Amino acid sequence: MSIDGVSGRTSYIGTTILNLRNQLNDLTTQLATGKVSTTYAGQGLDRGFALSLRAQISGINAFSDTATNLNTRLSVANLTLQGLSDVGTQVKNAATTATLTLNDSGQTSGQITAQAAFANAVAMLNSQSGDRYLFSGRAMDTPATVSADTMLKGTATQAGLTQLINERKQADQGAGMMGRLSVSSPPATTTVTSIAEDGSPFGLKLLSVQSSLTGGATVTQPTGTPKSASVDLGAVNPKDGDKIKFNFTLPDGTTEAIELTATTTNPPPAGSFLIGADTAATTANLQSRLTSSIKTLSDTPLVAASAVAASNNFFNPVATVSGAAVNNQNTPPAPISGATALSGTAGTDSLSTSFAAGDTITVNGTPITFVASGATGNQVNVTDSVQTLMAKIDQISGTKNPSTISNGAITLHGADGESLSISSSNTAALGALGIANNTTAAPAPLRVGGPPFDTATNLVAGTPGNTVYWYTGENGPGSARGTAVAQVDQSITVQYGARANEQAFRYLLQNVAVYAAVTTNASNPNASAQVTALAQRVSGNLAPQNGQQQIQDVQAEFAGAQTATKAATDRQTQLKGMAETMLDSVEGVNQDEVATKILALQTSLQASYQTTSMLYQTTLLKYLPIS
Repeated sequence: MSIDGVSGRTSYIGTTILNLRNQLNDLTTQLATGKVSTTYAGQGLDRGFALSLRAQISGINAFSDTATNLNTRLSVANLTLQGLSDVGTQVKNAATTATLTLNDSGQTSGQITAQAAFANAVAMLNSQSGDRYLFSGRAMDTPATVSADTMLKGTATQAGLTQLINERKQADQGAGMMGRLSVSSPPATTTVTSIAEDGSPFGLKLLSVQSSLTGGATVTQPTGTPKSASVDLGAVNPKDGDKIKFNFTLPDGTTEAIELTATTTNPPPAGSFLIGADTAATTANLQSRLTSSIKTLSDTPLVAASAVAASNNFFNPVATVSGAAVNNQNTPPAPISGATALSGTAGTDSLSTSFAAGDTITVNGTPITFVASGATGNQVNVTDSVQTLMAKIDQISGTKNPSTISNGAITLHGADGESLSISSSNTAALGALGIANNTTAAPAPLRVGGPPFDTATNLVAGTPGNTVYWYTGENGPGSARGTAVAQVDQSITVQYGARANEQAFRYLLQNVAVYAAVTTNASNPNASAQVTALAQRVSGNLAPQNGQQQIQDVQAEFAGAQTATKAATDRQTQLKGMAETMLDSVEGVNQDEVATKILALQTSLQASYQTTSMLYQTTLLKYLPIS
């Protein structure tokens, strides 16, 4: 019989101790880390759920980082918008309250304020958040505009706003300071006063004539192309106190009037014309006073209106198609005009190649159809004039700058900021208008075609080589807001892009800039009237305009983006809290429970150690009797 020791078949005791030791190590790690396991394998059946929860939390953290960057950019943009709004208010107040005293540079204190405000506005539109320009559209690495100084003064080769204002002033006043109007009597007529436009897009435009003249006077309202009006005093003189009023439209769309009163007082007071011995003498007096009044109007409100129009042409680019000079098929041939017929026979004032019924001219994708007669909608009769066709083209393009024709050359303009394309099914007839088929023009700043400027007949497109293009950011299709998009939630995106050439910003710049750019000759007796007229227009334009984008509209859109972002962030914060709680229930441990288990294991392990020690110390000698 053999007796086994404790080391062979009792090795399972050591194995048990090792298992307890491993359990103790695992529990100690759990107590230190607060996790069930440091590996997904140790998490058991819930490891897939834990992975899903971690992915959700990671996504929420990414959205949170996006929201933080977005809120930073929107905060900077909102500061800019508020600053621009303040600039508008500041300049409006300066235009309203500034004195009319001119400094050595020919400007008032209000205009000096406008210069600083304009530079500030341009700097704000070039704001950056990090390395991103906020008002450049998709061109986030490009400044939104050229410098304020370049806009106003230009460069060595490019004309700035100041030069364009001076050129436009010459064009609007005309060679004789008559606002491109003429006052005369028809041949062999001594009682008729005729007032006529010159057919250019510049100067004063006849609107209407109002009369309370008695004695058989006849007034003919403005008609024709170019427009003209007349006043025939007839055979009987007007009475003392009778009035006649000529209403005009100025280049910026505002209206002014010259009202003259018949008087027997000699010399006649301001705003009056002397009643002569007969109607022929009275007519001569009326013409003389009307001429001098037009010259005064041309050197007062017209100067301010001209500057405002030039600023609009500079800041608000327009597409221009300039046709070649062409002749009609008259005998002898002469340059086509607005009266030239769209079709006709040789020897008549008609195009050298006629349009026929069924032909089309397509303007920005919209066709104009030629018909034999009875034109309606987007139709033109083949017997209509070139002027009728140009008016139809303007109607379709939506331009605010009517098409013109001068010396046989047609000039067409597109809508503000829009391209212009012209094509025709009758290429030869379109060529007879001086326009090549499939002609397309991109928006560009408009300036007076010259020199000379005082006899200029049209507005032409400035080029990057000769005119400052003030906006340098991206100007692609789509809304400005859509040029920057951020995803703040799984299914929520917000748009927060902006372009400095948006209507609200551009309109502010062009009005502040014109007030800052105009200078006035202090020795001119009309200087005060010029400055007053400019200040009134700037102040009025900087007030809220119905139907026009305002800076507050952009602020509201940005506020909407911030609200949507905050709502998404708040919701994600709650979701993240729930996900972390669920993840903790899978991966985490109850430390009190673990500590209790550790104490129990330590007790069991110590007892096992003691028992094992006693067993390993047992020998046969302890059981043999002592002899």
